Amino acid sequence: MALRKAGVTDLESHYANRPEDLRALKARVIVRDVNDFTVEETGAPGKEAYLGPLDRLLPETDQTFVQWLVAFGRGDRFFRSEAHVKTADGIEIDTLFTAMLPSDLDGFSDIVVTSVDITGYKRAQARLSAAETDAAKSSRITTANALSASIAHEVNSPLAAILANGQAAQRLIRRGTPDIEEVSAALDDVVSQASRARDVVARITSCFSNAPGAFAAVDLVTVARSANLIVEAELRGLGAVVHLAAPDDLPSAWADVVQVQQVFVNLLLNAAQAMAQGSDRRDITVSMRAEQSWLVVVVSDSGPGVRLDKRGQIFAPFHSNRPGGMGMGLAICRNCIDAHGGDIWVDDATEGGAAFHFTLPRPNG
Repeated sequence: MALRKAGVTDLESHYANRPEDLRALKARVIVRDVNDFTVEETGAPGKEAYLGPLDRLLPETDQTFVQWLVAFGRGDRFFRSEAHVKTADGIEIDTLFTAMLPSDLDGFSDIVVTSVDITGYKRAQARLSAAETDAAKSSRITTANALSASIAHEVNSPLAAILANGQAAQRLIRRGTPDIEEVSAALDDVVSQASRARDVVARITSCFSNAPGAFAAVDLVTVARSANLIVEAELRGLGAVVHLAAPDDLPSAWADVVQVQQVFVNLLLNAAQAMAQGSDRRDITVSMRAEQSWLVVVVSDSGPGVRLDKRGQIFAPFHSNRPGGMGMGLAICRNCIDAHGGDIWVDDATEGGAAFHFTLPRPNG
């Protein structure tokens, strides 16, 4: 409330730049009481297991607390979110978290919070999603096999004709008196069939190239948040915390939502994986700003960074420094940003680690 009086309207950006302040604030929230069902549901020995500072219960990677502050900063009266809570024996469970938002200082003296365990439901959904993914993968493999057979059939035919006519031209030239007209006809067929093979490859390439996307004016903050939700489970498993910093008056970007969302997903996962073996503080900061006719996005981490001699290679297809990595994530990012007429590059983050920058045009920019 003091920050609001001081003119701070974007609490998310404020605390993204001050992660230690956020951690300290969470430690000042005290759980005073829980009902008997909470104790029964979680198998705790008694209420004492939950009484005390909130940071003891919420994992470092949980985004609920900062989003609660953002909702309060907006003046919302009610907040609902998914939370990840540690039980008395240290097991992390998924819960549906709801709370009323105080409208004045007195309201903070007693806040009622509800938390429903949805761990089983989430696991069932994950199993269903995995089954659907397996089915889709099988379908893609079948389609790929059929497509490969079709491509092989189309390309093999002109290649066979090229080979036959090339060999015929060789035989004709080796004769004592070469028949120039027949040699010319054979070479004409070689050129014709080579052109046919080229056209086949061009058609295939066009199917998988960046066709014009569904460009529109989009809110990058919303896109970044949706990308964070898509990979939340993976980020949480890697112990990464995402902080979003953007001004209230950030203009829209002229972009394809799906492609830009894919860029955020890849950069967030790369940052989390880079920090997986690093320090206990695994902070990912996503900052945004406007510069003339462009929007600039920076995704920085506290990992080992990218060596200077590797920065020209990491955006190439199939280049990966991670065991088992396919090396396509950053190549896809570059492909998407190129389709927008923007640029993407990496340099050192301010406090160590890597900082990936990319630009997107503004509408009519």
